[in-house]
Amino acid sequence: MDRHLDRLFESKDELLAASLERRTPAYVAALLPAVDDNRSPRERILHVFEQVESQSGAPEFLGCPFLAAQIELKDQSAPASRVAHGVKENLTAFFRAEAEQGGASDPSLLARQLSLVFDGGSARAGIGADKLTGLIAPTVITLLDAAGMT
Repeated sequence: MDRHLDRLFESKDELLAASLERRTPAYVAALLPAVDDNRSPRERILHVFEQVESQSGAPEFLGCPFLAAQIELKDQSAPASRVAHGVKENLTAFFRAEAEQGGASDPSLLARQLSLVFDGGSARAGIGADKLTGLIAPTVITLLDAAGMT
């Protein structure tokens, strides 16, 4: 590690945690609808997947940086893992809140399913295994319909 960084951070993991914390606000702002967005809960959920689909088309897209950190570190108690876990938990909480407002039959299950699709889609697009265009939105719509989201 760089000598200057050695003075600021005790480990590479702490440096990564700080980097992830710094990226979080911009990541969330680029992904989630604005708080004052008055679209329906269904449309607000779809917005998230439209954003990741759009982002995944960029040549520099490498997937979700928070998921990548969790996969790479594996130690859930590591500072960077805790930061990444918090971001992923907040996304699932967003899905759950929207599912509740939209009348989903099982908001918690739907939130977990949407998180699975989000992470799976991000990972596959990030490694170049698949393109999300025409794939992720129909998958999400199927889940929303099955859950009774209006």
